[in-house]
Amino acid sequence: LTRIAMEKPIGKDLASSKEVNDGIGAMFAEEQIFRVDHYLGKETVQNLLALRFGNVMFEPLWNATAIDHVQITVGETVGLEGRVSYYDGVGALRDMVQNHMLQILSIIAMEPPARMDPTAVRDEKVKALRSLRPMTAETVKTHSVRGQYTPGAVGGQIVTGYADELGQPSDTETFVALKAHIDNWRWQGVPFYLRTGKRMPARQSEIMIQFKPVRHSIFGRDGHGTGLEPNTLIIRLQPEEYIRLLIMSKRPGLERQVLLDEVTLDVSLTAAFAGQRRRIAYERLILDLLAGDQTLFVRRDEVEAQWTWIDSIIDGWKEANMKPAAYSSGNWGPSSAIALIERDGASWHE
Repeated sequence: LTRIAMEKPIGKDLASSKEVNDGIGAMFAEEQIFRVDHYLGKETVQNLLALRFGNVMFEPLWNATAIDHVQITVGETVGLEGRVSYYDGVGALRDMVQNHMLQILSIIAMEPPARMDPTAVRDEKVKALRSLRPMTAETVKTHSVRGQYTPGAVGGQIVTGYADELGQPSDTETFVALKAHIDNWRWQGVPFYLRTGKRMPARQSEIMIQFKPVRHSIFGRDGHGTGLEPNTLIIRLQPEEYIRLLIMSKRPGLERQVLLDEVTLDVSLTAAFAGQRRRIAYERLILDLLAGDQTLFVRRDEVEAQWTWIDSIIDGWKEANMKPAAYSSGNWGPSSAIALIERDGASWHE
């Protein structure tokens, strides 16, 4: 049996991705086509499935009742790195959000699949992707930020700006921040904040689940108590791999007042499985390809659901004539990216 692996980009918009999929689909059946998204090969991304569906304490809270918002950050410290011909005209939205970030989002947001098989898992992922609220020329102004890096310093090294590396001015964004909504029963009213960019202060990929505060605090803020912080779950994908749950605990001592501090329940996957050799993402995916298991590969309807949402943003940008805002290399994007989340009373997890 012939199997074919495809790397991104699969098209540059919905129309061209359909052409690519039609072309490949004319020669091979869908079960022979393995669309690679290497983020799905990462242990911590697969661990999201185990965390949600292999433990009794998370899934009952994994919805709008208990979750305030979700953040997904993928920061790169590199600039163009010799990818000039590919990257310019593509930009951060198509290069990172359309594939890696929306795949992560679909695993966080999906309904529980009935079983761990390729059809059941991908059916639920595509439903979540199709529930993304499209953007318009109006909503892109408040729900999206485009940025392009200018000269600055990353890790103590002076670096040039995007236009200098490219050798000419460009409207391509090297940073994007988005406020996404998933219009379904589980996620109504829970914003998903996504941000990714080049020349960021740190190379890190992480997911943060911000839970809501307790309904009624018995630990007052009357000048004695430290007050309650809502629980937070942090899933770090790279460079380290860990899962951290921030919970409230009593500070030891004999004070009459119960003083609370935030403490961390930390599961370092590197330490917990210290005897195991860490596999690179592609190793897992190539083995699955050889075995014919499509669970960690992207189905055609997923790609097209992803492009449908991305196209709504690109069309909105064009219609609103939204140009990238400058940000100095070594920062987390333009200041408007901070405003995007802070006007909702939240802030980016650093």
